[in-house]
Amino acid sequence: MNYRVELDTPCLVVQKQLLQQNIDEMAAYAREQGINMRPHQKTHKTAEIAKMQMDAGAIGVTCAKLGEAEALVDSGVVNDVFLAYQVVGPRKIARLLQLMDRAKVSVAVDGVESAQSLSEACMADGKTLDVIIEMNTGLNRAGILPGEETERLAEAVAAMPGLNVKGIMTHEGHVAKAMSQDELDSYGGDAGQAMIETAKRLREKGINIEVISVGSTPGSFSTTKVDGITEMRPGTYVFYDSAIFRFGRIGPDRCALRILATVVSRPSPDRAVIDAGSKTLTMDPPPPDRQGYGYVVDEPDAIIARVSEEHGVIEFPSGNSKLAVGDVIEIIPNHVCPTVNLQDEMFVVSEDGSIEAWKIIARGKVR
Repeated sequence: MNYRVELDTPCLVVQKQLLQQNIDEMAAYAREQGINMRPHQKTHKTAEIAKMQMDAGAIGVTCAKLGEAEALVDSGVVNDVFLAYQVVGPRKIARLLQLMDRAKVSVAVDGVESAQSLSEACMADGKTLDVIIEMNTGLNRAGILPGEETERLAEAVAAMPGLNVKGIMTHEGHVAKAMSQDELDSYGGDAGQAMIETAKRLREKGINIEVISVGSTPGSFSTTKVDGITEMRPGTYVFYDSAIFRFGRIGPDRCALRILATVVSRPSPDRAVIDAGSKTLTMDPPPPDRQGYGYVVDEPDAIIARVSEEHGVIEFPSGNSKLAVGDVIEIIPNHVCPTVNLQDEMFVVSEDGSIEAWKIIARGKVR
């Protein structure tokens, strides 16, 4: 079956063999390093892929939002979830307590105020919640600085009833800004070392740090090389996207997910218009080493120069593209996570050509 003919566009197509290869490779690496795998679900948001990850040896999953966790727990595929996000406000805390009745749950904390609210709610409900202190190792988003700042917070949280400080975590997403593998390894190594040194300080204070968790697909083979890391939380590795190309290890042939789009106009020799715009490709900018809103597999020199809501404008620097109206092309997105969140399903193609539609059950679950 030719999926380019069978499927309507724009849509997401996943090569099942590549998907399985990506999952198995990262799972094998985690085993070799003696590190627990807790993959992030924000990339794929599907029960089928979560099950593949669990079958490959994951100890549980990571979610960004409660909505993701609720959808995946209720699917019956996972029962151990780390929410790598601060849970703030009475509505969300009430949902968290309900989720704790259905699954083992831990949450990220980076401040006394949010921890205090969790403590009071858990005490009132007769529950104990595992918390993971979030550290900022360079991304400068959420999280507190390694060393003394983390030490003060961990001591304060450890004294709160209803909470158990189980570990520390970081999202070393800043490593993706590296322009070479050596630079990436340096960023990742520094982040991992900061985690290990802080864990040592906390243990010396009598806080039992069981989990030292890192999470970044680009940093998966760097941060985890630091001795003492116990857990990794990669996300985009199941599919990969064009952001990983510049490091050389992964190329287009390993990207399991493609956006299928149709050429709907050829208004000039140096320009084509496709039926995938910002509502499909997203507005995420390209990685530093390339241009455009995605990598055109069929014509690698082409540039998706502009996107409006439903149109993508492709420019051909050489001016001699043979693409014609009606041709179907494949595009690797710049950032696969928000791309998936824009669709209701993905079409999974097996080696025999058969096609399955997998529902993206956590799509839009941003609360």
